[in-house]
Amino acid sequence: MKITDSKSLGQAIRERRRELKYTQAYLSEFTGLSVTFISDLERGKPTAEIEKTIRLVNVLGMDLMVEKRG
Repeated sequence: MKITDSKSLGQAIRERRRELKYTQAYLSEFTGLSVTFISDLERGKPTAEIEKTIRLVNVLGMDLMVEKRG
């Protein structure tokens, strides 16, 4: 999935969480991140902290990559 903004990143994270059948509460307990943070991130909050986001992406077994266009 191509990520073009915070909403598309949040959507990808939500889809993966649901694939794994994890609740936000479970992820919160497992990662130490708040349910509010996870919820805000999944809704595409543009000010979500990048380090926490990367940690959550890794826990969900996903990779973030930055590639040069063209």
